Amino acid sequence: MNSAHAKWFPVYQPQAINAAGAVTTVEIDTLGYNYLELALMLGATDAALTTCKLSESDTTGVSTGGTDITGLIFGTSTNSAGSTSSVPSATDDNKVFLFNVDLKGRKRFLYLQIVVGAGTNGAYLAALARLSRASTAPSTAAGYNASQMLQAPAYGT
Repeated sequence: MNSAHAKWFPVYQPQAINAAGAVTTVEIDTLGYNYLELALMLGATDAALTTCKLSESDTTGVSTGGTDITGLIFGTSTNSAGSTSSVPSATDDNKVFLFNVDLKGRKRFLYLQIVVGAGTNGAYLAALARLSRASTAPSTAAGYNASQMLQAPAYGT
Protein backbone atom coordinates (compact mmCIF):
# COMPACT_ATOMS: atom_id res chain seq x y z
CA MET A 1 0.00 0.00 0.00
CA ASN A 2 1.24 3.48 -0.85
CA SER A 3 1.63 5.41 2.40
CA ALA A 4 1.32 8.65 0.43
CA HIS A 5 -2.41 7.91 0.27
CA ALA A 6 -2.82 7.84 4.06
CA LYS A 7 -3.05 10.19 7.01
CA TRP A 8 -2.71 9.81 10.77
CA PHE A 9 -5.45 10.96 13.07
CA PRO A 10 -5.22 11.30 16.89
CA VAL A 11 -8.51 9.95 18.23
CA TYR A 12 -7.66 10.20 21.92
CA GLN A 13 -4.59 11.98 23.29
CA PRO A 14 -2.57 10.03 25.89
CA GLN A 15 -3.94 10.65 29.37
CA ALA A 16 -5.18 9.07 32.57
CA ILE A 17 -8.85 8.44 33.21
CA ASN A 18 -9.09 8.48 36.99
CA ALA A 19 -12.85 8.25 37.35
CA ALA A 20 -15.20 5.65 35.97
CA GLY A 21 -17.13 6.86 32.96
CA ALA A 22 -17.19 7.51 29.24
CA VAL A 23 -14.12 8.77 27.40
CA THR A 24 -14.76 11.52 24.87
CA THR A 25 -12.92 10.81 21.64
CA VAL A 26 -12.51 12.77 18.44
CA GLU A 27 -14.83 12.20 15.50
CA ILE A 28 -13.19 10.43 12.55
CA ASP A 29 -14.30 11.92 9.24
CA THR A 30 -13.60 9.21 6.66
CA LEU A 31 -14.49 11.27 3.58
CA GLY A 32 -12.12 10.40 0.72
CA TYR A 33 -10.62 7.30 2.39
CA ASN A 34 -11.40 3.62 1.95
CA TYR A 35 -9.71 1.99 4.95
CA LEU A 36 -9.20 2.69 8.66
CA GLU A 37 -6.75 1.17 11.13
CA LEU A 38 -7.33 2.31 14.71
CA ALA A 39 -5.02 1.42 17.58
CA LEU A 40 -6.18 1.74 21.19
CA MET A 41 -3.09 1.73 23.41
CA LEU A 42 -3.37 0.99 27.12
CA GLY A 43 -0.76 1.98 29.66
CA ALA A 44 -0.68 0.89 33.29
CA THR A 45 -4.26 0.41 34.41
CA ASP A 46 -6.23 -1.03 37.29
CA ALA A 47 -9.63 -0.39 35.71
CA ALA A 48 -11.22 -2.59 33.08
CA LEU A 49 -13.01 -1.05 30.14
CA THR A 50 -16.71 -1.84 30.20
CA THR A 51 -17.26 -0.63 26.62
CA CYS A 52 -14.83 -0.65 23.69
CA LYS A 53 -16.40 -0.37 20.23
CA LEU A 54 -16.73 1.66 17.06
CA SER A 55 -19.95 3.36 16.05
CA GLU A 56 -20.90 5.31 12.93
CA SER A 57 -23.22 8.08 11.79
CA ASP A 58 -24.10 10.01 8.65
CA THR A 59 -24.29 13.12 10.84
CA THR A 60 -21.37 14.94 12.43
CA GLY A 61 -21.30 15.62 16.17
CA VAL A 62 -22.88 12.46 17.63
CA SER A 63 -19.79 11.23 19.49
CA THR A 64 -21.78 9.42 22.18
CA GLY A 65 -24.43 8.10 19.81
CA GLY A 66 -24.48 6.59 16.39
CA THR A 67 -24.98 3.00 15.35
CA ASP A 68 -22.69 0.25 16.64
CA ILE A 69 -20.70 -1.39 13.84
CA THR A 70 -21.23 -5.14 13.77
CA GLY A 71 -17.90 -6.92 14.12
CA LEU A 72 -16.20 -3.97 15.86
CA ILE A 73 -17.38 -4.45 19.43
CA PHE A 74 -14.86 -5.87 21.90
CA GLY A 75 -16.61 -8.39 24.15
CA THR A 76 -19.06 -9.73 21.56
CA SER A 77 -17.41 -9.67 18.11
CA THR A 78 -15.23 -12.49 16.79
CA ASN A 79 -11.50 -11.69 16.88
CA SER A 80 -8.75 -12.59 14.39
CA ALA A 81 -8.15 -15.90 16.20
CA GLY A 82 -11.76 -16.93 15.54
CA SER A 83 -12.96 -16.68 19.13
CA THR A 84 -15.14 -14.16 20.92
CA SER A 85 -13.12 -11.04 21.72
CA SER A 86 -12.84 -9.71 25.25
CA VAL A 87 -13.16 -6.16 26.51
CA PRO A 88 -9.76 -4.85 27.72
CA SER A 89 -9.37 -5.82 31.37
CA ALA A 90 -7.67 -4.23 34.38
CA THR A 91 -4.66 -6.51 33.73
CA ASP A 92 -4.16 -5.58 30.07
CA ASP A 93 -1.37 -3.11 30.89
CA ASN A 94 0.69 -1.87 27.93
CA LYS A 95 -1.33 -3.73 25.29
CA VAL A 96 -2.69 -2.57 21.94
CA PHE A 97 -6.20 -3.35 20.70
CA LEU A 98 -6.81 -2.92 16.96
CA PHE A 99 -9.80 -2.10 14.81
CA ASN A 100 -9.38 -2.70 11.05
CA VAL A 101 -12.24 -1.30 8.98
CA ASP A 102 -13.05 -1.48 5.29
CA LEU A 103 -14.88 1.83 4.84
CA LYS A 104 -16.77 0.85 1.71
CA GLY A 105 -20.47 0.99 2.56
CA ARG A 106 -19.82 2.60 5.96
CA LYS A 107 -21.31 5.86 7.18
CA ARG A 108 -19.04 8.90 6.94
CA PHE A 109 -18.33 9.62 10.63
CA LEU A 110 -16.86 7.02 13.03
CA TYR A 111 -16.51 7.21 16.79
CA LEU A 112 -14.47 5.18 19.25
CA GLN A 113 -16.77 4.47 22.20
CA ILE A 114 -14.91 3.75 25.45
CA VAL A 115 -16.27 3.48 28.98
CA VAL A 116 -13.81 2.91 31.84
CA GLY A 117 -14.92 0.95 34.89
CA ALA A 118 -14.07 1.71 38.50
CA GLY A 119 -10.51 1.39 39.76
CA THR A 120 -8.16 2.99 42.27
CA ASN A 121 -5.86 4.68 39.74
CA GLY A 122 -7.97 4.37 36.60
CA ALA A 123 -6.83 3.70 33.07
CA TYR A 124 -4.10 5.27 30.97
CA LEU A 125 -4.89 5.17 27.29
CA ALA A 126 -4.45 6.75 23.88
CA ALA A 127 -5.88 6.02 20.44
CA LEU A 128 -4.41 6.73 17.02
CA ALA A 129 -6.06 6.13 13.66
CA ARG A 130 -4.61 5.76 10.18
CA LEU A 131 -6.94 6.51 7.30
CA SER A 132 -5.64 5.07 4.04
CA ARG A 133 -6.42 4.22 0.42
CA ALA A 134 -7.32 7.84 -0.28
CA SER A 135 -8.79 8.89 -3.58
CA THR A 136 -6.31 11.82 -3.61
CA ALA A 137 -2.91 11.64 -1.93
CA PRO A 138 -1.97 14.40 0.52
CA SER A 139 1.10 16.43 -0.49
CA THR A 140 1.85 18.47 2.64
CA ALA A 141 2.41 17.77 6.34
CA ALA A 142 -0.98 19.38 7.04
CA GLY A 143 -2.57 17.05 4.49
CA TYR A 144 -1.21 14.11 6.46
CA ASN A 145 -2.61 15.74 9.62
CA ALA A 146 0.94 16.22 10.96
CA SER A 147 2.94 19.18 12.27
CA GLN A 148 6.06 18.24 10.32
CA MET A 149 7.12 15.42 8.07
CA LEU A 150 10.49 13.81 7.34
CA GLN A 151 11.41 11.45 4.54
CA ALA A 152 14.40 9.33 3.53
CA PRO A 153 15.91 10.01 1.13
CA ALA A 154 15.46 13.63 2.21
CA TYR A 155 13.24 16.02 0.31
CA GLY A 156 15.07 17.89 -2.43
CA THR A 157 17.87 15.31 -2.83
